[in-house]
Amino acid sequence: MHMLSALGGLREIKAAAEAFDRLDPNPAAAVSWFEETPTRFRLVVYAETLQDAASARAMIGHAAPELPVAEEEAPDADWVAHALDGLPAVKAGRFIVAGAHALSASRSGLKKIWIEASEAFGTGHHGSTKGCLIALEHILRTRRIKRVLDVGAGSGVLAIAAAKMGASAYGIEIDPRAARIGEVNVRQNNVRGRVRMRAGDGARLTGRGRYDLAFANILMRPLIALAPTLSRAVEPGGNLVLSGLLHSQAPLVKAAYASRGFVLERRLRLDAWTTLIWRRKRQRA
Repeated sequence: MHMLSALGGLREIKAAAEAFDRLDPNPAAAVSWFEETPTRFRLVVYAETLQDAASARAMIGHAAPELPVAEEEAPDADWVAHALDGLPAVKAGRFIVAGAHALSASRSGLKKIWIEASEAFGTGHHGSTKGCLIALEHILRTRRIKRVLDVGAGSGVLAIAAAKMGASAYGIEIDPRAARIGEVNVRQNNVRGRVRMRAGDGARLTGRGRYDLAFANILMRPLIALAPTLSRAVEPGGNLVLSGLLHSQAPLVKAAYASRGFVLERRLRLDAWTTLIWRRKRQRA
């Protein structure tokens, strides 16, 4: 594993980080940036091969030519945790998401969600995950949520957040390793009786169940492919939250769901990412 790092001003660091957000496939295995001093910020990029590292360096050079980039070898076993180590707690609506150390230092009255850095996506720092948590807050202001589906559950953070508000949640994650991490997070957050995690394909495992809220924080192509399945999974009057979308990708996903009896209630834009909040129309008598 190769680690690239650069120190600079907020504008340059953010421009370099956002260049990776817009690319799929991506030469970077992980990208993070954080404040080192009030005026200096650090970008950290992890790449699995020398070729990927060279591509990542070129991307940084194109997006922010003034940034000096340093490169070193990183231990393969701990690269994800190292990339996220020390990140501050994330506040989104009534929720705060962080590792144990940051949560113990929090004195806020927010709902605490304990998520440690791991290989499972979903620490709350990414704009798509934070967008989904804000979407949950938006929905909870108007009604109570009872049954929740989370497709592409990752760390389980969205299912856990819903469970902490009294819902029963079913999380589906295609990566078995991430699903196991999600199960650990469910236990650590004391919601084991309310959250069930399952490893496998969301298209197959969503089944015939009906939910009053469904999340899918994945990517554009699988979101479009899953439109028939996810549409059937949401009960009339229920909500569907879609994320993992770059702003430019949102219109294609909107077209896939607007024709299936859904009304777009709200569109959230955080960093380079869009989150769409839908409501399924009620059937006429």
